[in-house]
Amino acid sequence: MSSTEERLRALIDANLEIEGRASGQPISLDLSLADAGVSSTDLVAFWQLVCEEFSMDIPAEVFAELATPGDLIAHLDADAG
Repeated sequence: MSSTEERLRALIDANLEIEGRASGQPISLDLSLADAGVSSTDLVAFWQLVCEEFSMDIPAEVFAELATPGDLIAHLDADAG
């Protein structure tokens, strides 16, 4: 089974365009997705994908506070455990 980080990285690679990053290039887990040029529309769609992929209901207010992939991974792992 893939780790939370691997699954999230795959979702990011498949669904988000990050400014200055070539497809497949590793993303920093400390990079704010909004600061990396991801539109609010794309972030909403990504939130829905994350909820579906991890079979979790993350409230929009909570997701909005999870600015980086690292924050999101920590939340997903804490909620799963």
